[in-house]
Amino acid sequence: MAFVSAMLAGGLLLGGCAAETTDGSAASPVSVADVESVDSTATTDDSTTTAETITSTTDAAEAFLQTLSDEQREQVTYAFDDETKTTSWSNFPVTFVDRAGLNISELTDEQQAAALKVLEALLSDEGYETVTGIMGGDEFLHENSSGAEESLGQYYIAFFGDPSDSGEWQFQFGGHHLGINATLDGSADSITFAPTHLGLQPAVYTDSDGNEVQPFATTYESAFAFYDSLTEDQQAQLYQSESVSNLVCAPGRTCDYPTGTGIAGSDLTEEQKQLLLDVIANWVGLADEETTSEQLAAIEATLDETYVNWSGATEYDMTQGEGIYFQISGPNVYIEFANQRGSAGADVAGYTTSGWGHIHTIYRDPTNDYANSVTQQAASGMGGAGGPGGGAAPNGG
Repeated sequence: MAFVSAMLAGGLLLGGCAAETTDGSAASPVSVADVESVDSTATTDDSTTTAETITSTTDAAEAFLQTLSDEQREQVTYAFDDETKTTSWSNFPVTFVDRAGLNISELTDEQQAAALKVLEALLSDEGYETVTGIMGGDEFLHENSSGAEESLGQYYIAFFGDPSDSGEWQFQFGGHHLGINATLDGSADSITFAPTHLGLQPAVYTDSDGNEVQPFATTYESAFAFYDSLTEDQQAQLYQSESVSNLVCAPGRTCDYPTGTGIAGSDLTEEQKQLLLDVIANWVGLADEETTSEQLAAIEATLDETYVNWSGATEYDMTQGEGIYFQISGPNVYIEFANQRGSAGADVAGYTTSGWGHIHTIYRDPTNDYANSVTQQAASGMGGAGGPGGGAAPNGG
């Protein structure tokens, strides 16, 4: 398990204070032992095809459901076309926008471990490391910042439709800086992560073993590899402002997918187009090799009509400036990456928790959000999930 050494092995837990379970006993936050107790021989999902990922994720979901009471199963499962799926994820804390399903910190150790097995089955090694690294960042803030939002480290799990390797269903998992919406369709061997929110604060932190953790390192590196590949004239087309913008299409917000600003894919060389696809892969490449390849191929088919714009820093130097903003907008992909100008009160001495160190992102597919099962509704709370300042909530935004 790649993420174990990065986050959990050192004792960082996914939850905070112990909660009371349905039988009145205390439930401990998730630990490495909890994850491995379900199957001591299990390793991180090694699926290479979409069908394998769908089967393994379905099996893990069914195993998780078997650990629940009838009441809990009713709480965690929704109709596939329930519009709740569009309003129950956000870049706001869980105390600001209600999440669907079950709060993992309120489950027993066995149930917590089984819930994480669903996440593990869905994601590739690299995707799992990124996602659990995000969770580790929230837990780091919860433990080290007196100004952090108290609910950091709480995550929710929900299913829309019955888990199946022959039909459509959605797995929703998230909390504050994380909102995964994965739609799996066994009848078509397809998986989409649109829409999904990946965020992080701080961008670099230290686990309890003294290891430096930087879950978005590859994202930063691939973004600047693309930027640096451009000529001066191309950079002039791409560049918008020294000021870093907030997300235009924040999690849980309706979106008209603005496009046409910056440089068009048709103005890129073949090498530059590949570097742009490498950036996009940070969002569409969370699962297996086949799913990633098929998603990137669909995006590549309309890459000439896709636009990229950039603001903020032009050098990858996290000690200078307030970070970056970029937007990738085309017929089959919409991505925003935005460094947040403030820490939202979640400061930790010696760590950068604003600008470069505070990241919000969104990935959507204008043609296939939620596999076209529902239409996006605006989330409630703080004026919608975009909220004041485009998504920066007070106390740990």
